[in-house]
Amino acid sequence: MRSFDDIFDIAAERKGGADALNASLASPLAPAELAKIPEDRWLAQLTKCVFQAGFNWKVVENKWDGFETAFHSFDIDRCAFLHDEDMDRLMSDTAIVRNGPKIRTVIDNAHYLQSLRDQGGAGSVLGGWPSTDYVGLLDSMKKNGARIGGNTGQYAMRFMGRDSFIISRDVVARLIAEGVIDKQPTSKGAMKNVQSAFNTWMEQSGRGLTQISQVLSKSV
Repeated sequence: MRSFDDIFDIAAERKGGADALNASLASPLAPAELAKIPEDRWLAQLTKCVFQAGFNWKVVENKWDGFETAFHSFDIDRCAFLHDEDMDRLMSDTAIVRNGPKIRTVIDNAHYLQSLRDQGGAGSVLGGWPSTDYVGLLDSMKKNGARIGGNTGQYAMRFMGRDSFIISRDVVARLIAEGVIDKQPTSKGAMKNVQSAFNTWMEQSGRGLTQISQVLSKSV
């Protein structure tokens, strides 16, 4: 496995030099900032990523005002107690994407976020989970939430601004080239290897998951 500096140099050569590469990298929010984000915004982002998964992202984006209205601005408690009559209303609402199983995830994920209140709330738990155990966060979201495992959860965390990696096609290609994995990581063992590699690169570089993930992607 190459050092982070070596991979950075590969990416910099492809992207116009070190300064240009650094300027293109995102800076995640600090845990204290993430903790202040209202829980309804976490539910909104989870919902958006659930609906975008396997679908046209632009369609969901264009209808997003309709989603906000239909789901009461993603108020956690109101969404947690949606019932059959609400489902009937939502399934006939042309302002949103009318996918029954995905609509039900709003209810399930509202319950999931409610369950985090005893631990300090969604922002504290999801935003404050250690980056050195990011795969643990993803696993917890998959087990306790609805349809927020895999890339859906990864994109949701990235869009919320928390330090995160995304196992994109290019990141997978770099991880394979470095001998970290030999194919798309789906098993716990493979994800453990991914986390270990990122932890090593974090130690070497002083950077977080987000920037390392972006550098890996840009090196391909």
